[in-house]
Amino acid sequence: MMRWWAAIITAAVAAALRPVGSGVRQTVTLRAASEGTKLEAKPVANKKQERRRLMQSDEFLRSASAFTEAERQAVEKKMLGEMKSSLLDSMRSDSYEVTKGEGAGAVTFRLAKEYGMCWGAERSIELALAATEKFDGRQMHITNELLHNPGVNQMLEDSGINFIEKTDDGGKRFDQVQAGDVVILPAFGATLAEMQYLEDVGVTTVDTTCPWVSKVWNVVDRQVSKDMTTIIHGKYAHEEAIATASFCKDYLMVKDLDEAEYVCDYILAPSAAKKDDLLKKFAKAMSPGFDPDVHLKKIGIANQTTMYKRETAAIGKLFEVTMMKKYGPEEMTDRYAAFDTICDATQERQDAITDMIEDPAVKELDFILVVGGFDSSNTAHLVEIPHDKGIPVFHINEASCIGADNSLTHRTLDGTIVSQDNWLPADRPIKIGVTSGASTPDAYVEEALERLVLLKSALAANLEEA
Repeated sequence: MMRWWAAIITAAVAAALRPVGSGVRQTVTLRAASEGTKLEAKPVANKKQERRRLMQSDEFLRSASAFTEAERQAVEKKMLGEMKSSLLDSMRSDSYEVTKGEGAGAVTFRLAKEYGMCWGAERSIELALAATEKFDGRQMHITNELLHNPGVNQMLEDSGINFIEKTDDGGKRFDQVQAGDVVILPAFGATLAEMQYLEDVGVTTVDTTCPWVSKVWNVVDRQVSKDMTTIIHGKYAHEEAIATASFCKDYLMVKDLDEAEYVCDYILAPSAAKKDDLLKKFAKAMSPGFDPDVHLKKIGIANQTTMYKRETAAIGKLFEVTMMKKYGPEEMTDRYAAFDTICDATQERQDAITDMIEDPAVKELDFILVVGGFDSSNTAHLVEIPHDKGIPVFHINEASCIGADNSLTHRTLDGTIVSQDNWLPADRPIKIGVTSGASTPDAYVEEALERLVLLKSALAANLEEA
């Protein structure tokens, strides 16, 4: 018969780990209607000047200075209540390690030295929340998820912000937006066409674009001024890459080193058959009218800021060597340009997880837990680093992925969402490495760790009574 304390633990963990739909934070769903508005940018002589013109409008807010002290204080209070974690703060100020529980129910967490929400993501949340304070009573929309984090997006929806629906035909339900509404642009940015459209409708725009994304656009501006095609290291369906592409004159997106090698092979040895293959392969990842025989003669490198930095560097070097072979060193200044536009926070978190797995003490870890949105590119790269070294790693997007039945719902490296039974051992203590994506609030990480501790305690108690 189970002792009273074991029964209490079991009941507590079942309540704490209740499934989505029983009070646990749910994920915002951007539903796909059948038809939407597909926007095309109005032709302009200079996209850089057009972007700046739009941003200079009195109805275009893009900094904390646009909000009153009272509005900013209200946001700060919300951030402290919703985003912060006393557990992670204490770990960071101590040894980045803590043990919870006793005996077979003990769990030791080892935190990466750099992890979690970056200042750019935090800034985006602050601006979005400030908008809800300033424009209380007005209809508010956001053009996409603010960040790739389900909890953050749910918080915004709970604040009354309407997420503009994506549609099956590749458009969005911009018909929902009316003159006088407030529209938030997410951390990933927005396309030139969206900015122009919102100005025409007559809305107030609150721009939360991460400054690192804006830095990439400035790099693109310089490449356009040199009549260069921009090679974007990114994912063609990612919001940030789409926004960046909208400010290019001509562009081609490559998602990894293999695709970059494919393009470089064409540059060095073009043929009619290869041209047809290239145009088919990159049909969704290139500018309208792209011609590799014309548009690969002068190239500049840019990137989606959340990509794996080492791969971006390798891609840049590959194109540099390729252009040098094709045209010679004397023409490189005119033919090739590259700038480092991977954001500092992304790189710091990648370096920290690399340090963790290269430390001999990594052998003590049962696995690494990565917390972050399933659609988050920077989080996926944090998973990729230990995975490639053969270290067990699990990617969850929120605490509800941890089931009371000792199951785990997690995302594999190829993007598949799977469920694993008998996840944690019941008969011994465990050690877990922990990190989180740059759009993941510390409070969400703490919630996951607390659920894990409850589960481990219940497993150990039940085993003792068996």
